[in-house]
Amino acid sequence: MARNVVRRWAGPPAVAGLALLLGALSAGYTWIMVRHLREDARETSRLLGRVFVGLNDPRPDAGTDALLELATQVRTLGIPIAVTDTSGRVTAMDNAPPGLGRGADSLRLRQWIGQLDAVNDPIVQPGVGTIHYGALPEARRFILLAALQGVVFVCLVAIAVWAYRAQVEALRDRVWVAMAREAAHQLGTPLMSLTGWIGYLRENPDTPGRDLMTHLEADAERLERVAKRFERIGLPSRTEPVALGAAAERVVGYFRPRLPTLANPVALQLAAAGRGPMTRGDPVLVEWALEALIKNALDALSGRGGRIEVRVESVGQVARVSVKDDGPGVPPDVRARLFQPGVSTKPGGWGLGLALTRRIVEQQHGGRVLYRPGPVGSEFVIEFPLVAAS
Repeated sequence: MARNVVRRWAGPPAVAGLALLLGALSAGYTWIMVRHLREDARETSRLLGRVFVGLNDPRPDAGTDALLELATQVRTLGIPIAVTDTSGRVTAMDNAPPGLGRGADSLRLRQWIGQLDAVNDPIVQPGVGTIHYGALPEARRFILLAALQGVVFVCLVAIAVWAYRAQVEALRDRVWVAMAREAAHQLGTPLMSLTGWIGYLRENPDTPGRDLMTHLEADAERLERVAKRFERIGLPSRTEPVALGAAAERVVGYFRPRLPTLANPVALQLAAAGRGPMTRGDPVLVEWALEALIKNALDALSGRGGRIEVRVESVGQVARVSVKDDGPGVPPDVRARLFQPGVSTKPGGWGLGLALTRRIVEQQHGGRVLYRPGPVGSEFVIEFPLVAAS
């Protein structure tokens, strides 16, 4: 296990170091190539100038000397060149590949001349012959430069892929840890309540069972509901009629007895016209999304108190539930990432509630989740497709 971890984290730095080294070599090689090309351009300009002057010199040997100097410079620069007469016979050649002279096989000569013509168009002198020439050695070195830069590009792509996979793995690990904590938190409340009732029965063994029946049933129902929520993860959501007003009433009814009433009290109000409006979906998941929004509002009011209003209504073809609080609101720099897993404004928070709400509403029910900042507090709105009540 430890060796796997070392290999996982040792690879990308090595690739990054290789990419930096190859990038530095590529830059240095490019700079050297530019210097060579600049010097070659200067020498070629001087040579052409001397040849032009020599060819226009009226002295008898001036033109011959200029052509000899041109031939010498071509040989010095390493330019492969071949001259053929009007019948196609090679009359002169220089800087040919090793083993390829005028006495070489004619097929090999023709192939080499064809390669020269593929690089540069031949110069045809009517009635005299044709000049075939290739590229400067510096130009051929650009192939190595392109290959070097290609390796650098591949290394950079490998680094980018590794960074993306590392980010996805870290996010997935964080989500799984957050889900485990969320499960422990949701199971902890009814379990603590059951533990309290057990302690009460021990202290009061004569208490009639019917007096505790309602409380025990509520805790058992809560445990069953939490188990069903996590049972739904990874499974296709159910599609059945869901009365959003009734769902909101159940969620609000669960939170009201557990609100702080002495220090920093919180008031939770529900505005819903009956059981509707109606939508289709998984009632367990819909209630989970509503509970996450109300819990988010409670966290915003923690340590200061305030008011939370849950409103259920229908607007056109949309069934809407809004949760509004008068807390401190969400900082502007967090709003763009508000629904991403792991983003939280609460110290020690895991940032799973809003991400879970968006997944339930948008991916599994075809709705949408909105955040509406106000002058005071925050308002979260979830919208579902409206269906007619049966």
